[in-house]
Amino acid sequence: MADGTSARFTMIGTREVLALMPGALHIERQIEALEGAVNENAGLAFDVAKTLIETVCKTLLRDRGQTVSDDLELPRLFRDTLANLRLLPDSRSGAAEVRSSLKKTLGGLITVIQGVCELRNAEGFASHGKYAYVLPLDSVQALLVARAADAIVHFLFAAHKHYASTSPERRLVYDEQGKLNNFIDEANESVEIFEYTYRPSEVLFQVDLEAYRELMASLDMSASDQEEADPAVSDIQK
Repeated sequence: MADGTSARFTMIGTREVLALMPGALHIERQIEALEGAVNENAGLAFDVAKTLIETVCKTLLRDRGQTVSDDLELPRLFRDTLANLRLLPDSRSGAAEVRSSLKKTLGGLITVIQGVCELRNAEGFASHGKYAYVLPLDSVQALLVARAADAIVHFLFAAHKHYASTSPERRLVYDEQGKLNNFIDEANESVEIFEYTYRPSEVLFQVDLEAYRELMASLDMSASDQEEADPAVSDIQK
């Protein structure tokens, strides 16, 4: 239900993260859905806020070489993500008082996560069927949850970016595979759908990433054979 809080909401922190994640279409669509739902459908905002945090946690855990179970509830998933992130710089790792204060702050975020889950279960638009005439919450509550999700996502990625893991998994970025892409494009006809034309390499990358990886391995054309990746892109993997 829209009310006096009608200004368009923007996920500022999460959009900063998205700029460092080329090809993360799923997160981009979640951002757009949440931004639109805040003033139009509070219940949907609760659903998408929870899903967005889940997506980010699973992405970061996979980037850090962790196996992620689809059965984990979000509070546990969030704790596991924190456990795999460095939260203080080396210069302050021995500062017990600072660590204690940060632990309390993160405990507050876990409480926020639990609240988001409960709101989604009770008031979510898409999660459970409800009485046809139930009155939804307003954009005031939706905005609270959306801003909380934005802050949490930005914090997680900031820690992921600035403090390297011991065994990060390198996400494959299409634009970094110039040599392989050119090889595929030269060996295959362009893909035409009505008046639209697509590069064969891009189609393969988007439709069957595993086959794209297998071709890369068989031809030994990984990004390591090319110029060093743009640090602004690759740094998010650390």
